[in-house]
Amino acid sequence: MKKGEKCLVIGSGISGIGSVGLLEHMEAEVVLYDSNEKMTAEELREKLPEGSRALCVVGELPETIRQETETVVLSPGVPVDIPLVEELRANGAKIMGEIELGYQLEKGRVVAITGTNGKTTTTTLMGEIMKAHLGADKVFVVGNIGNPYTSECLKTAADTVTVGEISSFQLETIRDFHPAVSAILNITPDHLNRHHTMEAYVKAKENITMNQGPEETCVLNYENGYTREFGSRCPAKAVYFSSVRELKDGYFLRGDKIIKSEAGKEQEIMDIHKDMNLVGICNVENVMAAIAIAENMGVPMETILAVIKNFHAVEHRIEFVATKGGVDYYNDSKGTNPDAAIQGIRAMSKPTILIGGGYDKQSEYDEWIESFDGKVKWLVLIGQTREKIAECARKHGFDKIRFADTYEECLKLCTQLAESGDAVLLSPACASWGMFPNYEVRGEQFKEYVKSLA
Repeated sequence: MKKGEKCLVIGSGISGIGSVGLLEHMEAEVVLYDSNEKMTAEELREKLPEGSRALCVVGELPETIRQETETVVLSPGVPVDIPLVEELRANGAKIMGEIELGYQLEKGRVVAITGTNGKTTTTTLMGEIMKAHLGADKVFVVGNIGNPYTSECLKTAADTVTVGEISSFQLETIRDFHPAVSAILNITPDHLNRHHTMEAYVKAKENITMNQGPEETCVLNYENGYTREFGSRCPAKAVYFSSVRELKDGYFLRGDKIIKSEAGKEQEIMDIHKDMNLVGICNVENVMAAIAIAENMGVPMETILAVIKNFHAVEHRIEFVATKGGVDYYNDSKGTNPDAAIQGIRAMSKPTILIGGGYDKQSEYDEWIESFDGKVKWLVLIGQTREKIAECARKHGFDKIRFADTYEECLKLCTQLAESGDAVLLSPACASWGMFPNYEVRGEQFKEYVKSLA
């Protein structure tokens, strides 16, 4: 990027603000734009660090800026096919995302992790493993996990490692992004309101290997049809893990043990009950993926296992909150799609009062309902999707359903329905938008309510 290049950043969340800062460091001429007409340019400027020279524009983007823009940096929440982006592309502007912009100044090695579910846990665990191996000052954990790449890339050096949680939205706009080791943990239907087709969603996930070659590695889930099939045409070396079947080459679960197999020669690595604190088969898969990634980054197995033994659940992902009145409360607010919520149900061992519903991402709920498998005593529904989910549940013969108009009403109702020996699980299978700004706020309010109980 040349000095004085005219750059437009679309979106004023943390990714957008990070992008403005990095572009100004690169001496570009920056416009920060947000289409929210309820916001003022002054409010937008308040988000920027002191000393920023960026021009702030809200509402309608002036024609002069549309014509002059040379590079556009999209925040992840901005679709690549909206009319404004299409017009800017037609005008000859380069379109990239915040992840791609950060990578332009990356000096070290990169680990990149994607998947419909499990990204945050696996990325966080990988960050801890790499810190134990290299030192905390040599590792940066970035991306969809909530820390912009553009805020960390200037700190990188030849001996550092950046571990990125990369969403399908972010993978739509990469060009040169090149991880040493990548991982696709799984692919199940999600975000179809954004990607429109499953084919487009799968393609976005596969983009993580776009610039990899056979000397590099992509870790894949053998038990997911999309990722297993991708392994045969992946440009990187495919390394598989499986929670269901034994592999001649790869990592697999046999009973309670995780096994590594190379050309049929086996090594018992760990006991999932004695050596890890995470619950659920989904987390066994996350741990296997992390082991595979870490080994391919040159981390000794002794270091990997020491970190896993001390690693606890990521906040909002099948997170045990407390036992109140003999009832266990679990916060799985990050279960924002049906497949993620299925993992939450599978992790439960007690009769469960389940909180579901939220923003409609055009998901189907049949498999989620079928996964109840006698565990769910009551389904308490809130939000935009509650009628759609209730109809689906009744179709599958489940009618122990209650509606709540507010989140507070929902939480009180769950407490009334739960008996000693039960569990209450917040695992909504839907995004939080409409009722909450994000899933974190939804989860925090759940935890605050639980902790307030006598």
